Amino acid sequence: MAVIEVKNVNVTYRVLMNKSGSLKELFRDALKGKARVVDYVALQDVSFSVDKGEVVAILGRNGAGKSTLLKVLAGVLPPTKGTSRVNGKIAPMIELGAGFHPEMTGSENVLFYSVLMGRDVKSVKQRTPAIGEWAGVTDHMDFPLRTFSSGMVARLAFATATDEQTEVLLVDEVLSVGDADFQEKSKARMHELINSGAAVVLVSHDMRAVLELATRAIWLENGHVKMIGNPEEVVAAYEAN
Repeated sequence: MAVIEVKNVNVTYRVLMNKSGSLKELFRDALKGKARVVDYVALQDVSFSVDKGEVVAILGRNGAGKSTLLKVLAGVLPPTKGTSRVNGKIAPMIELGAGFHPEMTGSENVLFYSVLMGRDVKSVKQRTPAIGEWAGVTDHMDFPLRTFSSGMVARLAFATATDEQTEVLLVDEVLSVGDADFQEKSKARMHELINSGAAVVLVSHDMRAVLELATRAIWLENGHVKMIGNPEEVVAAYEAN
């Protein structure tokens, strides 16, 4: 049975067009019923499945629908049409640190995020020092997150999200977080999760990472699947385009 199953998914946004760029004029036109509304199709008839231990890379230019697709898989954005089913616990790494609070300490944020993910509180409390050490922020764990650099926040978020084995991992451009050493640590941890059976959907502009990690690749163009198959073949076609 597939861990992830996407069937004929469409996502359409209703957009108010504003030629002048003036919010005042847009509001005035809306009140008069003159506002022009258009449908923007972010995803169109997207279908694929991901099995246990499989890594599917999503390729595409900016605006192709990659991040929208991850949000559908994470359950934070419902499809306008079609179905998206995920069978298992999800660890979303779509916007690292998005679930963190700037006034909480590093340790408190680890616990807060982990509770949101449904993890055991006692176990997380015991693991928090190791999470901080892995992220390289041990000396800052008792300080508010607002004192962290953006890189420190991203490293702590990655360490927290990947600290426990999960059935499904959704990754959006996070393998470029930190310096070269941390990136290698991140890839090594990804390999550990994959080897333990996690199903991974990976969005990345780093074709080397795609070729290293992916077992299959999907090329999105203007919201629809242009090509799906062997990573080497899909990457070659994508780069030649």
